[in-house]
Amino acid sequence: MYIIYLTLLIILVLTFIIKKLMNTKKLNMPPGPFGLPIVGSLLSLDRKQPHKSLTALSNKYGPICGLWMGSVYTVLLSDPKLVREALAKDEFSGRAPLYLTHGIMNGHGIICADGEVWKEQRKFVLTTLKSLGMMKFGSMRFEMEKKITESVAQAIKKLETKSNANGIDPLDILHHCIGNLMNNIIFGKNYDENDKTWKWLRHIQEEGVKHIGIAGPLNFLPFLRYLPYYKNLMHLLIDGKLKTHMLYKDIIKDYENNKCANNDNVLAAFYKEMKERMTNGKLGSFTEQQYYHLLADLFGAGTDTTLTSLRWFLIYMAAIPEQQEKIYCELRQLVGNNQVTLDDRRVLVILEAAICEVQRIQSVTPVGIPHGAIQSGKIGNFDIPKNTMIVPLQWAIHMNPQYWHNPEEFSPQRFINDEGYLKKPEAFIPFQNGKRMCVGDELARMILFIFAGRILQNFQINIPPGEIIDWNGDCGITLLPKCQRLIFTLRKK
Repeated sequence: MYIIYLTLLIILVLTFIIKKLMNTKKLNMPPGPFGLPIVGSLLSLDRKQPHKSLTALSNKYGPICGLWMGSVYTVLLSDPKLVREALAKDEFSGRAPLYLTHGIMNGHGIICADGEVWKEQRKFVLTTLKSLGMMKFGSMRFEMEKKITESVAQAIKKLETKSNANGIDPLDILHHCIGNLMNNIIFGKNYDENDKTWKWLRHIQEEGVKHIGIAGPLNFLPFLRYLPYYKNLMHLLIDGKLKTHMLYKDIIKDYENNKCANNDNVLAAFYKEMKERMTNGKLGSFTEQQYYHLLADLFGAGTDTTLTSLRWFLIYMAAIPEQQEKIYCELRQLVGNNQVTLDDRRVLVILEAAICEVQRIQSVTPVGIPHGAIQSGKIGNFDIPKNTMIVPLQWAIHMNPQYWHNPEEFSPQRFINDEGYLKKPEAFIPFQNGKRMCVGDELARMILFIFAGRILQNFQINIPPGEIIDWNGDCGITLLPKCQRLIFTLRKK
């Protein structure tokens, strides 16, 4: 038995070396570390802070850096021009060949989809979200704004009721309110805060965000799935997916049986499109499995990224009271006793700038969302082989002193020009860009603006005495804040 394992190990090592020599001998590959057989450079990454390890490699080897992460050849991009160049090309519009995402999602949904499935589903999602009110202007925006304001009103009421002198961690309140907002948009339904199904859904989402990070070794070394820890992890993720899909199936069935059902949501739009295509005999990618995976993708991504950014925003406001006071003075001067609306985005420049600065200094996806090379191509003067994972390294770009003066300092002013208007520097890419730019970016901006503005209108936020903030966070798919208690003191009108 040991001889068999040793033989397999030797074969793997030789395969890795031969593959690497063939790639580097014929092509002009980006500079980078050689790495070890089989594992490549995985052992040099800090699993808790992979974005910082990868940034260190980029600083050493340059704005385009190549390395092996297990069996996956990876190119790190830490220059905004290179990111824009690469992500605009068709040959780099795929998804990275990661075991967890591809093994679990099987090319369904929108995040891990490729080719015609991705194109068709992205077009559908974008059209649907716009029809539901995800837009900068237009009459339909009012309907979306109404849903957001109802959600933030509930959050404010709960913060007022539950806050105390020792502070509270607002995570559960915000997760419930923003999550239920996404439930409304995606499924057309809401849950009671203590509903057992809703508590389970929130738990499953939190676990998924923690474990499906791109630096996880299981993504690059699939044979690890046979080890007890990773076997249990796979079981957790796959079982969670199947149970979630069973729940979605029941929700769809309820919608189908309810003649007075709410049609103002993504679930209803997909159902209508799928039935029409069945009638026409042109189903395309509108299948039952795609239905479940797309709903899960939109709910998970929409909830997690927005929730994470808002949590960081509130922590920074509490930690830097002078910045909080600047925004509150702007609110009092320009909005007065009225509640913040989306129309106020044109005038509340300091608030908008502070949100942008949070998205820069605590990149919600610090390692970006990796792309995959569906065919060979070039980035700059370097050859990029097919099946390469391309990482737009947000953290490296957002924290680079070449683009940002004193990047470790929280300074919303960097997003305000000399005339007092909001500006978006070229090196600011919170939603990535190119062909796979976040499809719900405008919706995220709408939610963040209303929630941030109205919470600051109603509360003064402070850090409890003696409380120390951990600015490192936990890095999975997103960079999550650690549990953090905050004091929410109701402001006098």
